[in-house]
Amino acid sequence: MRSRLAKVLHPLLGLPMAQFSIDAAVEAGLAPTVIVHHQEDQVRAGLAGEGITFVRQQQTRGTGDAVASALATLPSSGVVVVLCGDTPLVRGETLKELLAQHGDNLATVISAVVEVPARYGRLVRDDGPLRIVEADNATPEQLAICEVNTGIYAFDASFLHAVVPDLPPHPPKGEIYLTDVLQLAAERGRAGVLVAPDPDEFLGVNDRVALAEARAILQQRRIAAIALSGVTFEDPATTLVEVTVQIGSDTTLAPGVVLRGQTTIGEGCTIGAHCVLTDTTVGAGVTVKSHSVCEGARIADSATIGPFARLRASADIGKGAKIGNFVEVKKATIEAGAKVSHLSYIGDATIGAGANIGAGTITCNYDGFSKHRTTIGPGAFVGSNSSLVAPVTVGEGAIVAAGSVVTRDVPKDALALGRARQTNKEGRAAQIRERLAAIKRGLSGS
Repeated sequence: MRSRLAKVLHPLLGLPMAQFSIDAAVEAGLAPTVIVHHQEDQVRAGLAGEGITFVRQQQTRGTGDAVASALATLPSSGVVVVLCGDTPLVRGETLKELLAQHGDNLATVISAVVEVPARYGRLVRDDGPLRIVEADNATPEQLAICEVNTGIYAFDASFLHAVVPDLPPHPPKGEIYLTDVLQLAAERGRAGVLVAPDPDEFLGVNDRVALAEARAILQQRRIAAIALSGVTFEDPATTLVEVTVQIGSDTTLAPGVVLRGQTTIGEGCTIGAHCVLTDTTVGAGVTVKSHSVCEGARIADSATIGPFARLRASADIGKGAKIGNFVEVKKATIEAGAKVSHLSYIGDATIGAGANIGAGTITCNYDGFSKHRTTIGPGAFVGSNSSLVAPVTVGEGAIVAAGSVVTRDVPKDALALGRARQTNKEGRAAQIRERLAAIKRGLSGS
């Protein structure tokens, strides 16, 4: 992966890669045991789920040695399924099919027929019992075989306990192969193969190219499932929806939308082109217009956001409120029906219900040392290009004249004017233009 991050922790749609294998196992009714070595602490911390058992492989000596390191934690009877942490496309339903086909076999492997077998182990079905030959040990004839090992098996647990400790190392690296267990089962006439109908499901991620391929397939699956639940995607190919996101029916997503983290969107919403929502809760009937960015925000029913708006952490937008173009909101509550329509910054503030904030208004919440809060009462009107120097309160129904700098509290229903008195000098504009023209002539030498 050419990365400081362990391969199995590389993110796919908001989850570490290996989490998909774990979730597929849980869906199939299996209790996951995760074998760790590289970046053990980070892997333990990065993977989620109740009942996961972690086991350390002391040395990385192959798949057989990895399973051997977990034997003490595995049941002595029943079925053990082995999965890979870098095959995130495996479905729980496929593992259920594997368990059903396994029956009373000692070992069952999932195979896939691919056009380019590359470095996968080949399934050899002729010339003796069924076996898997690794690419490093294969003959030219065996390398031409297109049926490959996916690395996913079901084993009889007691058989696994009996044979794994005695598996021999293989050249050239001295690794212990789990594939030998399948061959031992075949020699007893109790090995099986489940040929996968979709080889893409077993894509192994070994580089960033394969990571991108896996992400694209997972996204296609995710969007298809959401669309079937009643959500419209105007351009699925350009839309990203992480697996933790929830979307209500009759919502429409325009091209280029990105939804991440714990974002929840209610019914009947419209999310405009190129919006990015992260860990944001959106009520029903909300419109988020194009190019808006919301991070850790809450938007109540029927509110309107954007275009080009930014809602930062703890922005709480009330029912029917409006946050317009080029407005930024941070740690602020905008109550029901309030409007902040243009070119404003509202930080560390409470805007009362029905209040109207004019274009270019800012809350001056930071004095260089501490953050302070601004409170604007219900029904208040703040004129354009006003600066509210916190801490300050504008009372209910009060009016702040345009261009004011408010440094003291404004009582209820009061009019606040915090600007210099305008003075008009008759004829002075013409005099200034003549003086400037004379200066320009002198500079040019004419």
